[in-house]
Amino acid sequence: MNKDIATPIRTKEILNKYGFSFKKSLGQNFIIDPNILRNIVGHANLTEESGAIEIGPGIGALTEHIARAAKKVVAFEIDQRLLPVLDDTLSPYNNIKIIHSDVLKADVAKVIQEELQDVKDIMVVANLPYYVTTPILIKLLTENLPIKGLVVMMQKEVADRITANPGTKEYGSLSIAIQYYGKAEVVMSVPKTVFIPQPNVDSAVIRITKHQTPPVEVINEDFLFEVTRASFAQRRKTIFNNLQSGLYLGKENKHHIVEALESCGIDPSRRGETLTIQEFGQLADALYPMFNRS
Repeated sequence: MNKDIATPIRTKEILNKYGFSFKKSLGQNFIIDPNILRNIVGHANLTEESGAIEIGPGIGALTEHIARAAKKVVAFEIDQRLLPVLDDTLSPYNNIKIIHSDVLKADVAKVIQEELQDVKDIMVVANLPYYVTTPILIKLLTENLPIKGLVVMMQKEVADRITANPGTKEYGSLSIAIQYYGKAEVVMSVPKTVFIPQPNVDSAVIRITKHQTPPVEVINEDFLFEVTRASFAQRRKTIFNNLQSGLYLGKENKHHIVEALESCGIDPSRRGETLTIQEFGQLADALYPMFNRS
């Protein structure tokens, strides 16, 4: 077994060897506790037949743990300075492919087709850069990729919002957007002390298991998310007030909004955070004919 990258001593050795300095703009925080990494990978339930996608491998600390559990790992790294480091630290493994690319601009489906065609299932396993957590998740979930799910670390506050239930203060349009695509659960809390440099916030790992079919069937997915975003625009306002100010031409169509709410059995004086994803689905379908701009 190779010596773990993620110990404080080994991490410092690697950083010193390459004169590496952290870029705040890239949200770089490296983990220096191998047990945490083993646990993260354990929650992904990888087998020797699995493929894995990682985002932001850093110096390869999590990557090596994934490589030990999976058949093949493909990791997207945006920071060119880390490519020679990864080449060195991950040299004992022959089942890792590093792609120098911003995952938000990458054609992930094409990469999967080229690099992961001979695996049985695919999981995303990553310590996500905190400043782009949401866009990365939305991209990976909306592009209809052949992935089974994701096990990803993020800011605890974002993890709480993603996994929130109706009626809680964390519940919002992000909860609905993610839960539409998969079952989301917090599987681990991670203290700030296991990172170098230490972030200002605590972290959590969530597992998202993709749904075979969404929990609600809608005429238009984009419009569903437009309705949910509008419904949460100002949390203290009623759903009726938020929809009329948040939807395109909402003010001119107040009576249509009231009609749609009533046809779904939703009291216009309710607040957005009390509605379930099923109620939002019904509401979006009732509003769609009135607001469809195509």
